[in-house]
This record gives sequence, structure tokens and C-alpha cells, in this order.
Amino acid sequence: MWSLLLSLAVGASLTSCTDWLEKDPESIVAEDEAFKNFRNFQGYIEEIYNLIPDKEKVNYCTAWNFGDDAVHNPEGYAHMDHQVDLGNYRNWLNNNQCWLMGNNFNGRDQSLWRNSWYSIRKCNMGIEQIKSLVGTDEERDLLLGQMYFFRAWWHFELMCYFGGLPYIDQAFEASNIPELPRLSFQECADRCAEDFERAYDLLPLDWDETLAGMQTSGKNELRVNKFMALCYLGKCYLWAGSPLMKEFEKTKDGGVAQLLGASSNGKTYDYDVKYCRLAAEALGKALDMVNKGTVRYKLAEYKYSNIYDHERDENSETNYSDIFYTVKQSWNMPGTTEAIFRGAYPGVNSANWNCAKIFGPKVSGLVEHDNIIHHPTANLVDQYGMANGQPIYLVQNGEYVLNPNSGWDPEHPFKNRDPRFYHDFVFDGFHYVLSTDPLSAEQKKLEYCDLYTGGAMRDIDHGSSTGYFIQKLVPHQCNFGDKWYDWEYAFQSYIPYMRLADVYLMYAEAKAAIATNVSELNERPMYCTTLSAVEAINALRDRVNSIDYPMEHVAANLRDTREHFIDEVRRERAVELAFEGFRWCDLQRWLLLTEPPYTMKYSHEFERLEWGNYDPNKSFEENQIDEKGKKRSEPLYPWDWFKSHDPKDAHVGNFTKKELITRRLESKHYWFPLPDKDIYLYEGFPQNPGW
Repeated sequence: MWSLLLSLAVGASLTSCTDWLEKDPESIVAEDEAFKNFRNFQGYIEEIYNLIPDKEKVNYCTAWNFGDDAVHNPEGYAHMDHQVDLGNYRNWLNNNQCWLMGNNFNGRDQSLWRNSWYSIRKCNMGIEQIKSLVGTDEERDLLLGQMYFFRAWWHFELMCYFGGLPYIDQAFEASNIPELPRLSFQECADRCAEDFERAYDLLPLDWDETLAGMQTSGKNELRVNKFMALCYLGKCYLWAGSPLMKEFEKTKDGGVAQLLGASSNGKTYDYDVKYCRLAAEALGKALDMVNKGTVRYKLAEYKYSNIYDHERDENSETNYSDIFYTVKQSWNMPGTTEAIFRGAYPGVNSANWNCAKIFGPKVSGLVEHDNIIHHPTANLVDQYGMANGQPIYLVQNGEYVLNPNSGWDPEHPFKNRDPRFYHDFVFDGFHYVLSTDPLSAEQKKLEYCDLYTGGAMRDIDHGSSTGYFIQKLVPHQCNFGDKWYDWEYAFQSYIPYMRLADVYLMYAEAKAAIATNVSELNERPMYCTTLSAVEAINALRDRVNSIDYPMEHVAANLRDTREHFIDEVRRERAVELAFEGFRWCDLQRWLLLTEPPYTMKYSHEFERLEWGNYDPNKSFEENQIDEKGKKRSEPLYPWDWFKSHDPKDAHVGNFTKKELITRRLESKHYWFPLPDKDIYLYEGFPQNPGW
């Protein structure tokens, strides 16, 4: 860290080092210019927004889902998510396909590690130089609020992967190596919380309502504000109060290895009540602001005329899919009314080569580009329960056990599911290519998905090893036939770092963590007069409830104990935040990362029983001959039945699970290792345990 921080000091220190001799003279900004007025000072801060990594676009085929939720096909095994499967965490140090280290793409450095220390130094320099500003009190507050927020945010993002670190609150000279102690996670979280609280006190709810913000009225949506600071304050406290961080704090020496021993599962419900109470208060206050209409944020609507194709209902004002991508909206930044914190605008057509083409089948060139595919594990699919609000499986003694209350039928595994299942996943019989004119004869056979065992799209190299593709972040129309990634569609994508649904989930978790009896799960506290913990989860289910796809509330048997409700909140997080990059951090902080069944990734294997007039026992060519021995006027395809039926209603046979990967993770894998060159600088900066 320090070697990097001090090397970056040159870049952020304006004219403080002789390295300026090697720079373009026009790139040098004197301190008396950078900090003399609000406009220049704000320009200095703007760079920090631009340094927030875009997880989806670090390189041509990036990776950001490290939990039990995603797998790669073999061509992507070098990517960081598969390296995590192997326990090879050190690979992050040189894996330029991973946003932790990253590289330049579209002219932006997409590296959490490098950009964090650079941005923290910029914040500290700005805070120290605020006295130089010639401006109003309002302008001073806006500038300081942003810098305090970002100093905390960059520290917090690093802590999620590397644990507690020294909290850097000074702009040290490049010649000085300060031997600051490495703090525990909770100690570091306390420092982050102080800065988030400062930011909350200084920042406005809406920049457009400030005199300084009026200069950029209508363009302030991405600027940090009071609500963002409050939500991150709550998240910081919840993470500090999570089981891993509570247990980690007991050792003070980072001794996770000694702490966990053979099993950590018994401690997964053991939260730090002090921190979780603070989290509940901050998050509850934020949700009260939402429900009383004092902020612009609200849950995006989930109204579709065709849920499979993400066709929005004509009566909807907002659209759930717009949180993650936009189409034919003049390259509009995704997020709609729900995204709370995002990085800078990703740029025109930035999703084309490194995002839009890594989620679908590459069989017969159905999706262009190389053969790297991100697809969901069947265990992620199984987290999506039933429309009656019940999970399909419960976890008992380290195994998934069928929930007798679910009503799930293995002969109709896609029927009566949580509505988000139909929005997020591509499954067998799904109408994948809507515009077929440009398709070749081989591609035409794949107009509807063959994802049954042995189907054309189950090829491990070019298809799905699990039986599913995901289309939550990138719609299935990004294919050779529909070509939604072409310029004319203005396809734009971005995953927000925080969105409103996450605040509901965190609030419910924090409230459950501090509950002493189940009645408290249904109580509305003074700091959130509009929601109880149960109501927070039900609000997300109400959002996806519709006539065609009904969704029921949290069932009584899932809130009869504090632990059962926590399990349900965690499952709701897996579903609502699927593939957004949060699963690894959740399993980590819950002390479940090394525990079965979360260490296993599996597929679904089944036989297709619905063929229509197509005979699966004959070849494709033989099926083109009718009963009279004549060639059919229209080709007959394996998906004949699905032309006139909903794929969710399909009858299948021999539905089973098949183990694909079992992760042999140890206690050391709860944190990523730090760069060795940093830990050798001084004795007080130790490596994470086990590395």
C-alpha cells in the first residue's frame, strides 16, 4: 500500500516533486490555481468520480462475481472468479481482468487498489487546502462533504476485500513513509463512520437546490449527497457488526485462522449488537426519507407486458431493467430512480465488446466475439424460490434440503417461481433470438434454447455447463440476430455500487440482528416509522407482484424465529442482488464462505419431454420428412412445442443436481492477500493471516 501510495503521491501532489520535469507542462496545475475558487476546486474533485471502477468494463471480458453464484466456461478460467474457485487469491495482484487491480480500458484506469490510494490522497490534500478557497460557506461545505465521503468510501471498499487497514487522513510527503498501525476492521469502520457522518452534515439532499449546484442544474445526479452518506454510514456499521468482523475483532491480531477452526457455521447468527443498532438507525432513517417522499429515490417499477423480453408495460413510469441497462435512450446512464451511488458516465458504446457479449451462448456464433461466457450456477437459480414466498431448499447440517412447504415440482421446475426468475434467467425452451432473418441454418435451430442435458447449448466450451444463462444485466437480444449491441440500439450498461433495494435488505438484516424476540421483527421503531424488518422484505416482493406473476410475502414459518428470518433475508439478498457483485462479500461477512453447501457449485440435469411434433429419436434431417414421406414445406425444429407454449410450463424428466466445482477454501480465504512489497515496508503493517 505505502509503496503505491507514495508513488501515486507524485500524480496527486500537483508540483511537489521533481518528476514534474517529465510531465507535459500543460498537465501541471499549481496549487494556487487548483484550490483558489469553487469551480477549480470542484474540477479537482471531479477526477475522483472518474476513478470509480466500472466493474463490468475493466477489460474486454471482466469478472466481478466471486461467490457461489457464477461460473465461467473453460476459456475464461484465467479470470478472477475461477481463480477464487481454486483458492488462488494472489492472482488478483496481476489479473488485469479483475476490477481489484484492473487496467486501462476506454482511457480509464479501472483499479480499486490503485485508484483508492490515489483518491484518498487527493481527498486529504483537498481537505488541507480548503483554507485557500475564496468562496462561500455553502461552497466550502459542498467541497468538504465530497472529500470526507470519498475518503471514507475508498477505505471502506478496500476493507471489504482486505480487512482493516491504516486510516489515511493526511497527505504525507513522498519522502516520508509513515508507520501507521494497521487497524482492525471495526476500528477502521469507526473512522469511516466519522467521515460519512461529516459528509452527511455538510452535503445537501439535492445539489440542484443549492446556489453552487444551480450552475450544473440537471446534471448533478451522480454527485454525492446527504442521502448517499447516510446509506453508506448504515452499510459501514452493518458490515462492522457482521459475524466475521465481530469474531475478527476478538483476536485483534487478525488471527482468523485460529478463530475459525474446523467450522464457523455456529457463529453465523452472532452479530455485534452495538454496530447493528447503529446500522438500523441510519438505514431506517434513510428509508423513512424515501417513504415520506423527501428524496428523489424510489423503487423502480416491475411491470412488463413480456417479462422474458423485458418489454415494459405501457403504464409504467419507471422500469426495473433500466437499473442495469438502457436501450434506445440516447446512451442514457442506467440506474433510473433506484440507483443511489454510481461512478461517472461509462461512455458511448462502452458496453459493446467487453460486456454485451459475455452472457449468451457462443454456439454457432449465436453471440459474437470470443468464447468467454459468464453464466449462473444452478445453486443461484435455486435461491429463487416460489411465488408463494417459500424457498425451494432449506440449509440443514451443511446440505440443501427440499422445503416441504414450497410446492416446487421437479417435473415442472420452472413453474410458479419468484417473478424475478423469469426476468433474470434464460432457461430451456426460452425464445432467445427474436429476429431470425440474418440467421444461418445452424443458428436457426437455436432460435429457442436447448438447455436440457445433452442439448446444443449445454456444450461446456460454447454454452452453459449449468443449464442456464443470465440476462438480468444484459438482455438476451444482444445476439447475432437481434443485435441490440449495434450502434442503432444505443445499448448502455452499468451496475450501481448501491441501490435502494439494498438499503431495504440491509435495514431488515440489521433489525433482525438486534432482535431479542420475533415480535420485534414486525415492529416499526422510532427511527423508521414507516417500515418494520418484515415489511422491508415485503416491499421488495410487492414491487415484483403482478396479475400474471404474483408474489407473496414472507411466510409465517420463515419468521417464527430470528434465525429463520435472517436466513430469508439472506436468500432475498441473493435473489434481488444476483450477479451484481455482492455475494462473495455477503458469504464472507456471514462466516459462510468456507462452509458447505456454499462451497459447492452445481448444475441442473434433466430430460426434455416436450417436443411437439419433433421426434427426438430421429435426426434433424429425418424430422424434415412428414408422415407421407414428403419434405415439409416449413422446417420442423426441436423447439416445436415451445412455439405455442410458455417455457415455464414445460414438463421435464429426471431432474437432478450435478456437482461441477467444490471450492477447497480455508480460513485464510476470508481476506485477499496484500501485496508483499507493501507489508515489507515496516513491521506494523502485517500480511493477512495465512498468506
